[in-house]
Amino acid sequence: MPSTTDPGIDRLQIRELLEQDLVTDSVAAFVEGPGVHRLDVRFDPAELRAALDEIVARTTYGGQTADGFGVIPITRRPGTDGRSTTDLSGRYWLRPDDTYEEIAEEELVDEGAYTELTPEAADTYFAHVHAELSARVRIGRVRVLAKDTYNCNSWHRDPEPRIHVPIITNPGSLMIVNHHVTHLPADGSAYFTDTRGYHMGVNGGLAARVHLVAAVVPD
Repeated sequence: MPSTTDPGIDRLQIRELLEQDLVTDSVAAFVEGPGVHRLDVRFDPAELRAALDEIVARTTYGGQTADGFGVIPITRRPGTDGRSTTDLSGRYWLRPDDTYEEIAEEELVDEGAYTELTPEAADTYFAHVHAELSARVRIGRVRVLAKDTYNCNSWHRDPEPRIHVPIITNPGSLMIVNHHVTHLPADGSAYFTDTRGYHMGVNGGLAARVHLVAAVVPD
C-alpha cells in the first residue's frame, strides 16, 4: 500500500535529528526520574561486597538460577528458612502477549511477616543495612538478587515499591520503571523504585549485577 504522507516531511525531520549531538556520558550515571529516586542514606560499598562474599560462602543461590537469575533471602518469616518459592519470588502482574491483557502470576506475599534476619545474614553488614532502612520505612522481604550477563526479567509490576542497594554492577545494568531508564551505580547509594508501576531490570553488561533489594511494606 503506497504511503499517503509527504516524504519530504520525514526527510526534513531526519536531517534535523542527524544534526543533534547525543549525550552519552549520562548512561554511566544515575538519572533521577518518575519512579526512581536516590535516598539520602549511604552505605559502605566495600562492606556491602564483604557481606555479599560472606553470604555466598555460607549458603547457595535459590530461584531460577538456570535462567541467569539467583536469590538469597536476607529476611524470613519466623519458623521458616525463607527459601520457599513464594519467599524467593511472589505475586506480580504482567501482559504476556499481543492481547495486552494483564494477568496475575504466583502467590501474594505478606511482606509484613518477614521480621527476622536469616542466620546467614544476622552477623553481617546486611544487618546494619536492614536496621538503617527500617529506621526510615517499614521493610518486608530483603533479598540478594543476582542477574547474569545479557539477562533481564519480565516486564511486570509488583504489589509494593522496593529499595535497591546495588552491590556489584556495570554501566550496562539498567533499571526501567514505566518509561524512565537509568543506571544505578554501586556507590553505596540506596534507590527507591516504585515497582508498583511496570518495570524490569536489564543487565546488558559483561559482569554480573547484584543488588540488595528490600520490599516496602504498604500501610
